[in-house]
Amino acid sequence: MSAIRSTNVRLMALVWLALSGVLCMLGLSAGSQGFEWMLNTSDPVVMDIRLPRTLGAWLAGALLGLSGALAQALFRNPLADPYLLGSASGATLGVSLALVLGTWGGAHLPWDVQWSGPWVWRLGLTGAAFVGAWLAVLLTLMLANGVQHTLRLLLAGVVVGVVLGAFTSLLTVTQPHLLPAMQSFLLGNTAMVNGSACVLMAVVLLLCALAAWRLSAFLDALGLGEDTAKSLGLQVVPLRMLLLAAMALATATAVAQTGLIAFVGLVAPQLIRSPLRVRFVTRAWLSAMAGGVLLCTADILSRVVLAPQELPVGVLTAILGGGYLMWRLRVMHGSQGDKP
Repeated sequence: MSAIRSTNVRLMALVWLALSGVLCMLGLSAGSQGFEWMLNTSDPVVMDIRLPRTLGAWLAGALLGLSGALAQALFRNPLADPYLLGSASGATLGVSLALVLGTWGGAHLPWDVQWSGPWVWRLGLTGAAFVGAWLAVLLTLMLANGVQHTLRLLLAGVVVGVVLGAFTSLLTVTQPHLLPAMQSFLLGNTAMVNGSACVLMAVVLLLCALAAWRLSAFLDALGLGEDTAKSLGLQVVPLRMLLLAAMALATATAVAQTGLIAFVGLVAPQLIRSPLRVRFVTRAWLSAMAGGVLLCTADILSRVVLAPQELPVGVLTAILGGGYLMWRLRVMHGSQGDKP
């Protein structure tokens, strides 16, 4: 049985790697006029724009997939996603505040980092989203009084998300000119990812994957119950804090670079959970690859479906991810329909 399971894991890993390679090639060929099959690798558009965008989409999806696997294992809930702790609302509020301060200061804030000018807008929207996401997670931890109680942590995350979302809505009502500038962030945008962003996401992905590997034994034990983990001599609270830090780092980095991408962190672990029953470290790495494939697919489709017009990538991930979940619910309902 273990040999069969190991073979299935290797086969699935090869499938996700092959899909990733194919999608990277398609991403280099996807332009404003659709696919260009005669690819010129010396073209600056291909190497300086399409390549970083394609790799960035895969890396951001991998970060969200890994973060989703951490969230579902940590909270022992298959419906947990990376935004549970309020990071999405915090990032959105950070972007809103940065836009307001930049407008008051007379600056035009681009998506990437501004290294000159007053400190108010020096971080740019990327830095504002990252800081906002981290502050929201810290506020959630403060309200939950740490990580001792999972239910309290979840409730605190919901409350923080609602309150910060209300502040963002208040800003957009009082400053209606912010809404067009925020639209690309709220709907997800991979068009502004550059080479430095890819390097940053790759480093964070490596660090979080190493953390998942080192702490996988704890999550495997936690899946059997918190009392079981404690009986094995594991320090539940410090280990849970480290996992939350890895989850928050992965989520904040992805959101800061690509905006709010829906469903990737929720669906990617489900794509792995359904066919395989494996240890957490394997599930986490496969979830990262599945997340990369899902977001990269949505990025390519966003460029070619209505070319030369570009669709928001977050809308396509919601369609792909939501469609998969609806199909899964239908299959589950059909398999249980005849049972009393």
